[in-house]
Amino acid sequence: MNNEDNQSSRLRRLTIAVVGGFLLLVGIVAIPYPGPGWLIVFGALALLSTEFEWAHNLRTKLKSYYTAWETWVEKQSIFLRIVLWLLTAAIVVATVWLLNGYGYLNDFFGLHIEWLRSPLPWF
Repeated sequence: MNNEDNQSSRLRRLTIAVVGGFLLLVGIVAIPYPGPGWLIVFGALALLSTEFEWAHNLRTKLKSYYTAWETWVEKQSIFLRIVLWLLTAAIVVATVWLLNGYGYLNDFFGLHIEWLRSPLPWF
């Protein structure tokens, strides 16, 4: 392999690492929210696994855990499934509040309700 091919291979590997790593972080953040959080995680790991063996192994392990979790939840009572849904909704509401999503709406609509603002000082 000549030097040009080697540089091209390293650039490809670096690009996949950066893009895949970014998508993986986005997917992890999106997991508790309605939408494609797990899809993004598995897509990012599929991309990363084209260059990294650890990503392939992690994707395989996570897929088995995800399938086991889905199977377990399906076997639970409706009460427990509702509790799990409510916990997920609470995580979403709390995160939007901490990221000042409600504070921005508060400002936009001129509501002047202070508790809607995030308690975090940088928002």
